[in-house]
Amino acid sequence: MPDRFPAPPSDKTLLEAGGTLTPRFDANGLVTAVVTDAGDGTVLMVAHMNAEALALTLKTGIAHFWSRSRASLWKKGETSGNVQQVVEMRADCDQDAIWLSVKVAGDGATCHTGRRSCFYRIVEITDGEAGLRDDGSAVLTNASAPHAHG
Repeated sequence: MPDRFPAPPSDKTLLEAGGTLTPRFDANGLVTAVVTDAGDGTVLMVAHMNAEALALTLKTGIAHFWSRSRASLWKKGETSGNVQQVVEMRADCDQDAIWLSVKVAGDGATCHTGRRSCFYRIVEITDGEAGLRDDGSAVLTNASAPHAHG
């Protein structure tokens, strides 16, 4: 597995239709990673990967990310036991985002709040004001882990 990735081609056709993974990391060296449940497609979380996290994910089959708030590499589920086993990885058309389809070990919680998904609040407009409403998702584990998506 690569520790480094080739630079993205300047030819848009090669970037969008070629067979080489050439991630387009942003100015901070990151690509966005969308994570969904391999069983039912539920969106579990959105995080970021640097080249090292992407390479480790490819090498181990376990999701790794870059925590912007802690400025450190992070193996998802390392402390909670809710490790994310990658079933499939896809790159978007211009290779600046990665989609991981995963099976979550442990109790299945992905969010640091102890819920299965980080997307447990519904955005609603009431009297012209945006607000949030909890969707009633169960807390699967104690919410003791610090927020690490940032």
